Amino acid sequence: MTFPRHPFDSAWNGDKLREECGIFGAIGVPDAATFVALGLHALQHRGQEAGGIVSFAPGVGFNSVRRFGYVRDNFTSSDVMQQLPGQIACGHVRYSTSGSKGAAIRDVQPLFAEFAMGGCAIAHNGNLTNAEQLRAELIDRGSIFQSSSDTECIIHLMARSIQRSIPERMKDALRRVEGAFSVIAMTRTKLIGVRDPRGVRPLMLGRLGEGWVMASETCALDIIGAEFVREIAPGEMVIATPDGIESSFPFDAKPKKFCIFEHVYFSRPDSVIGGQSVYETRRKIGVELAKEAPVEADLVCPVPDSGTPAAIGYSQESGIPYAMGIIRNQYMGRTFIEPTAEIRNMGVRLKLNVNRALIRGKRVVLVDDSVVRGTTSRKIKEMILDAGAAEVHFRIASPPTQWPCFYGVDTPEREKLLAAQMSVEEMREHLDVDSLAFVSLDGLYRAAGEKGRAAEPQFCDACFSGDYPVEPTDQIAAGRVRLKADA
Repeated sequence: MTFPRHPFDSAWNGDKLREECGIFGAIGVPDAATFVALGLHALQHRGQEAGGIVSFAPGVGFNSVRRFGYVRDNFTSSDVMQQLPGQIACGHVRYSTSGSKGAAIRDVQPLFAEFAMGGCAIAHNGNLTNAEQLRAELIDRGSIFQSSSDTECIIHLMARSIQRSIPERMKDALRRVEGAFSVIAMTRTKLIGVRDPRGVRPLMLGRLGEGWVMASETCALDIIGAEFVREIAPGEMVIATPDGIESSFPFDAKPKKFCIFEHVYFSRPDSVIGGQSVYETRRKIGVELAKEAPVEADLVCPVPDSGTPAAIGYSQESGIPYAMGIIRNQYMGRTFIEPTAEIRNMGVRLKLNVNRALIRGKRVVLVDDSVVRGTTSRKIKEMILDAGAAEVHFRIASPPTQWPCFYGVDTPEREKLLAAQMSVEEMREHLDVDSLAFVSLDGLYRAAGEKGRAAEPQFCDACFSGDYPVEPTDQIAAGRVRLKADA
């Protein structure tokens, strides 16, 4: 990671898969950077290490502010926002999959470069699976890298293109990369949005007054009062100017492989993906879980907040009452308390507390979105039993996570994924719960609007199935990963 997380975060978030980036851009609106900051605030769940905004104003030029930490701490003061004038801006919030593991402001996006035809800022969500290969090739040919981010490969490929405009150079560059990318870029006069041909990561187009906005999720459009126009399609490049938009499809067509974990966990429940409410999809996952894995119990309780919609669906389908058996401390974050080892060992208890009066003597169904390493699940189970629960039954709103992701998600090595090392029954014994069940892949697909997982799946589900739509070139070359056929 490029920024050390708060010491409490590892106790809670270390057992979750993390989306790595959120991107937002605006053009044709006064004080565009202010709208970008608001949009990034809505996308903070997609990246909390650092954020950056680049803007352009005639007579002033390009300006950039990049900071570690939360949007609310860095992009709310008038002193900062006055440094970002203009009617066009783009921004980025991040974790990191590629890049250095220590704090480095040089890795914070958007990245900026001056070309012969003018400046260009680029914000990228996703991960390039051949970035190491490209980087070595570019360095051999004389490129000098300023960051450890895979996004910089795009800039150097653009610099080597012979095309006469920035959008055309970007097309050239993106035809060379592999993996997953949703990109928002800006020049002095254009806002550019591009998705990879498989559409692994999301990208939305919105209208704000006479201007245009682009964002990772629809919830970021809502916060600024923008009208959702449509999703930018897989393989599409959209160029927005104050006069309108132009669309092209510069890449060879590929089967669509949108990340199904966006439906399970990454996207905010108030967003809409593929015309479908994320909240409703998660509720339907709970319905599927109740059909596939019923159990006699007294209460259905979510692990907040990610398990809440699925728990509601499980309760509705099973008829078992829904209850807030676990309460999340909404204000837990950076604290005035010195983070001693004793406090760090409190772990999940700093984030969650059991509603003892409700839980005592009850058979409890706990619904969570996923099990990764299993450490958090064990701690939550212990808290429930300490509160006097008679039984604990885990229901998981995704299939077992058995494979790492290489497309922009922070995933542990396969050896650290609990489901890669144990059967479901072994996991149940390891977690020491009365029962454990995961929604099936077919059930997940049904909840997402499909009839089931077809022979040619409509989503990327590699973290569950091991079926990678794009080979992780760098990982294979370095011998860091074995594919499903070799495992």
